[in-house]
Amino acid sequence: MNQIATITNTVVQEILGESAIVNEDLSNIVDIGTQIFNAQAFDAYVKTLVNHIGKTIFVDRPYSGAAPRVLMDGWEYGSVLEKISSELPTAVENESWNLVDGQTYDPHVFYQPKASAKFFNKRTTFEIDRSITELQVKQSFSNAQQLNAFLSMLQNETQKALTVRMDGLVMRTINNMIVETVKNGFGDAPISSNSSVKAVNLLYLYNQRFGETLTASEAILTPAFIRFAALQIALYSDRLTRMSVSFNVGASQRFTPKEYQHIVYLSEFSRAADVYLQSDVFHNDLTRFPQGETVPYWQGNGKNYLFENTGKISAIPVSEADKDNPTPYTVTGVVAVIFDRDALGVANLDRRVTTQYNAKAEFTNYFYKQDAGYFNDLNENFVVFFIA
Repeated sequence: MNQIATITNTVVQEILGESAIVNEDLSNIVDIGTQIFNAQAFDAYVKTLVNHIGKTIFVDRPYSGAAPRVLMDGWEYGSVLEKISSELPTAVENESWNLVDGQTYDPHVFYQPKASAKFFNKRTTFEIDRSITELQVKQSFSNAQQLNAFLSMLQNETQKALTVRMDGLVMRTINNMIVETVKNGFGDAPISSNSSVKAVNLLYLYNQRFGETLTASEAILTPAFIRFAALQIALYSDRLTRMSVSFNVGASQRFTPKEYQHIVYLSEFSRAADVYLQSDVFHNDLTRFPQGETVPYWQGNGKNYLFENTGKISAIPVSEADKDNPTPYTVTGVVAVIFDRDALGVANLDRRVTTQYNAKAEFTNYFYKQDAGYFNDLNENFVVFFIA
């Protein structure tokens, strides 16, 4: 027990405005907890009675994950995902308006359609093992309800561990598509000195058009640049609805209707638009970004959430994996992506749990297993927006 009468008097004076804000020793008020029961947990009367636990709180909060939604329907048998597509047929001359007397017109010519099939058969798996016991831990709780709550908490922690890993793998699926797209657009050239049709350097385009010299860190907080970025992203959303070979690495004939478009923003970028742009206009529906999901970072936060970390991706793309000396490719300042719903995904996610009881030591092992196929289709539309 800590006496805090003096502190409360000071707090009231600060609240009422009777005194200035002073340094407060909150260690006398706030308990940050101890990991183990310490040796001083005795009563203040006879100094020998052990303090009893009056209330128990279990940290059992579910975690739903925050990665973009790219899950596909699963299937029970077979492993291969087959994706079939066809090309646009070519036009031929309509001879109905150029008839010649005595000329033969053959209607029995066979025109073979051009179609192709892609097969995705790469799967990943991992497992989390956990041992659970009831007999040995009963002595730590007062009743069955507390014991069940504790065991439920352990199960929930395992599910959260699976979800966190799943989120990370989903983001790596998106990251590889980003790297593949930018690498295809720039090759070995520096990405800061140009822009391509499917790897759009918003900062380069803005500085070139308006004769500015904004840096990446300045641009993300500049209303004029954010308006320009909103315009470009909205334009690309419109352009993707038309048939083109320009917006995918495979140069395939593709179009992506608005309802099939998946847009993901770096939250640092979308929030900057809300604060520095939308709050300063009367008709924010005209400057608002197309609706999409947000992520706090693409690969990691770098421990400090600076833009040079949250917008950065450095990875060895799958296209480099079979080479003798695969080299990593780095993209900086990624702020948004627009892609077709069929461009990437997580196929046939399979979560399951198997158990084994150890009768000798009286505990149960739970084996949490997860399989999934993470795929990129470079023939589908995918556009990257970055600031570099």
